[in-house]
Amino acid sequence: MARLVFIAGHAGTGKTTLARRAIPLLHARTGESFCVLDKDTVYGAYSAKVMGLLTGDPGDRDSPTFLDNLRDEEYRGLLEVAAENLGLGVNVVLVGPFSREVRSKRVFDPLALGVPADTLIRVVWVTLDEATAKARIVARGDPRDRYKLAHWDDYRQRRFEPDPAEFAQLLRFDNTVFDEAAFARVVDAIC
Repeated sequence: MARLVFIAGHAGTGKTTLARRAIPLLHARTGESFCVLDKDTVYGAYSAKVMGLLTGDPGDRDSPTFLDNLRDEEYRGLLEVAAENLGLGVNVVLVGPFSREVRSKRVFDPLALGVPADTLIRVVWVTLDEATAKARIVARGDPRDRYKLAHWDDYRQRRFEPDPAEFAQLLRFDNTVFDEAAFARVVDAIC
């Protein structure tokens, strides 16, 4: 049985950094390897090309054009690559917002995800208050954030904070100030 780990949450929460920190810990605790599929790494260049052709802005990752035409295809592709690896017994860590998939609870259902039925799924929801997330987004200066920052009020309305009572399966990590011990507990819960 292979493991599928989602590192999910909104922009600027530190998902990629946390995934990179988690991999050696997961390996040490399980003795197993993990394939990392970060949405921005896997689809960054492709989406930049497509959005440049569609909107003239290769950094656009939040406009209605992107959300209506490309967003779901990126996630579908990520899940298909994950399913191939999981089917071969390779553990996978997926990094991306996954807010729609968490909200619908699809992330907890192997059948809905199209992954092998016996896949062990864990979902880490990385939290960070909006003001700190926005400050981190501004500081990183990534062109993919331009549209989001220029239309922050629209973006912030899409921010979804899962209710702990309704989403008890989520492993939560507050990344406001990195806490090594709290992170180790999340990694232990993944295993």
